Amino acid sequence: MKIQEINAMEILDSRGNPTIEANLWLNDGTNARAMVPSGASTGEREACELRDNDKSRFGGKGVLKAVENVNTTIREQIKDRDFNSQRELDYFLIDLDATHNKSKLGANAILAVSMAFARASSYSSHIPLYQYLGGSNAHVLPVPCMNVINGGKHADNTVDFQEFMIAPHNASSFRESIRMGVEVFHSLKNVLKSKGLSTGVGDEGGFAPDLKSNDEAVEMIIKGIEMAGLKPGGDVSICLDPAASEMWENGKYKLFKSSGELLSSDEMIDLWESWVNKYPIVLIEDGLAENDWEGWAKLNNRLGNKIEIVGDDIFCTNKEILKKGIEQNVANSILIKLNQIGTLTETLETIEMAYRNNFNCFVSHRSGETIDSFIADLTVAVNAGHLKTGSGCRSERIEKFNQLMRIEKELGSAAKFAGIKAFKNR
Repeated sequence: MKIQEINAMEILDSRGNPTIEANLWLNDGTNARAMVPSGASTGEREACELRDNDKSRFGGKGVLKAVENVNTTIREQIKDRDFNSQRELDYFLIDLDATHNKSKLGANAILAVSMAFARASSYSSHIPLYQYLGGSNAHVLPVPCMNVINGGKHADNTVDFQEFMIAPHNASSFRESIRMGVEVFHSLKNVLKSKGLSTGVGDEGGFAPDLKSNDEAVEMIIKGIEMAGLKPGGDVSICLDPAASEMWENGKYKLFKSSGELLSSDEMIDLWESWVNKYPIVLIEDGLAENDWEGWAKLNNRLGNKIEIVGDDIFCTNKEILKKGIEQNVANSILIKLNQIGTLTETLETIEMAYRNNFNCFVSHRSGETIDSFIADLTVAVNAGHLKTGSGCRSERIEKFNQLMRIEKELGSAAKFAGIKAFKNR
């Protein structure tokens, strides 16, 4: 594949912050674009998202430097050059940057080119993106883990934990699963409204009410599931992303937004165990802080044979960090975010390592999203089985669901909905 032209521009993400979009042309005239998302709660070891730090524009969040890197340095090196594979292009870009965290060119600049090349290559090959990435065995439609109550950094409310998700798994198809999830979302809105609570939404489309406790968020969701005529645990289960790194302070977990209580690592593990015993929870992501490795090992030992224990900030979609996590047995699943590592090839390598070591992969959006539906195709490509991309509203979230429904229709009888077996130990 010879790249005929590449250019980039600064666009806005779902939070109204700048991000980067790349347009790429192949020598056969094929054109494709890709847009890069951005996170709010980010891991310390994520690849470098290059920002301008010019306070006169967008409070310093502009990405004109990353755009310029695509339009000059990267363009000059890849224009009119043949690349035989996605891997060849991605490692060329990695070598061109030549830093450990892509801080020279910016992971956002590199990823925009990587994604645009993949999409253009799929168009040129006349095959869907999910098959270009995953081959003919790409056929599993994921359980949508829908973030229906937001807290933490994603909402200005009294809830400490960042994401309370529903997983509508007892369905015959992805389309039916989405219907169930959206019906629960609207029922939950009615539950909140009946109690005089806010039904405004946070960054990812979930509701963001002021609640009396973190427990109340789960209890409200269970009422919403029941009001929708569904069975908690049987039809729809609960997934959590507390984003515990945001609460980590001097070796303790501080519940800043609710009680101000300080908890030790062992006390946090006790809390999660009590919740798993009390509520229909099938997955906890980032239940402890990214630097609390000893605690992670204890958490996985305590609950890893019951539910899926997902590492996000602790792994950052990085295969070298994942290798350490596998050796130390700190989790049984990894969250997959393209922009944490910065190229498609490295993302696929991390997924491959996870599968070889009996880890699950949980593909994810970022809180600052775009309408780009790339991760929907990626989820099917690697048969991941579950995906989180927001709630039952906001077009940048819904577009991923719509793309998955298109893929399911295209696959026809070959499509398989993952169901409850998507989750570890279920």
